[in-house]
Parts: sequence; C-alpha cells; structure tokens
Amino acid sequence: MRVIGIDPGSTVTGYGILERDGASIRHIDSGIVAPKNGLSLPERLSHIFEKLSSLMEQHKPEALAIENLFVAKNARSSLILGHARGVAILAACRAGLTVSEYAPSEVKQAVAGTGRADKNQVQIMVKAILRLAEVACEDASDALAVAICHCNSAGLKEALARSKSSLVVSR
Repeated sequence: MRVIGIDPGSTVTGYGILERDGASIRHIDSGIVAPKNGLSLPERLSHIFEKLSSLMEQHKPEALAIENLFVAKNARSSLILGHARGVAILAACRAGLTVSEYAPSEVKQAVAGTGRADKNQVQIMVKAILRLAEVACEDASDALAVAICHCNSAGLKEALARSKSSLVVSR
C-alpha cells in the first residue's frame, strides 16, 4: 500500500509518501509545497492543489492520510487551515484515493509512543522509524508521521477485518 500523508497549511504544506509492504514501511518521497509570498489565498490554494495533484499523479498513492481539523487559538487561522485541508482532500478525491483522518494525539502516539509528544520528538522518531539520513523539516516530518500512523492503523484494520471474516458464529 502506498500512502501520502499531508500536513496542510496555506503558506507551507508538508507531504510524505510511504509504502507499506507487510510489516515494513519504506520512505518514497517527502518535502513541502510552499506557494510564493504575496499570493492571495485563492492563488495559494490553487498552487497547493496543483502541486499535490502532480505528486499524486507521479507517485500513485492509494490513500491520503491527514490530521483531523483542530481549533487553533485564532478562529481565522483555523478557517484558513480548513481551506488548505479541503484542497488536499479534494486533490485526493479527484485522484481516486481513499481519505483517512487522524487526531493529532493519535499521530503522536503512533510515532512517539505518547499523544503528548512535542514537534522535536516526532521529528526524531520519524527519522528513526524510516531510517532517514537526516531529520526532515517540520512540515514534511509531520506529514510523514501522519502517513506512518495510517500505515500502522491500516494494517490493524485489515487484520481485524480478516479475523472477523474468519469467525464462525454458531447457535
């Protein structure tokens, strides 16, 4: 299974593409999409959509993993983040990907073992889990963490589905 994790933002959107094969997870690509300074919000959103669509076309993931929307300190910031998140989800839907959402604490738990991990802990654990040569930038690392969470969760969901289908109920 190939998955693209997204850390949405209107000025910087992180992405991370992983491939899960059995129990192993392999890093394919990661980085950021950063629209030029001075662009209007619609122009930035269009740029993000185009770049993510291009990445999805190039790498052919089967799923998109993204954090659930959280409420920032500033309502305007939350609204803008929601726009960037919507653009990522739209790109995934247009590419035929399944979309899975995870709570921030769920992502931190999946990579650092605690839902209260800080950004630095997440970056270090992503580097270790994926055996990266260096720590990815914060936005790319967050996107990789979401993708790791999905790879681990998707495997568990598949195993549960298989075990349920093999159960025989007798009366």
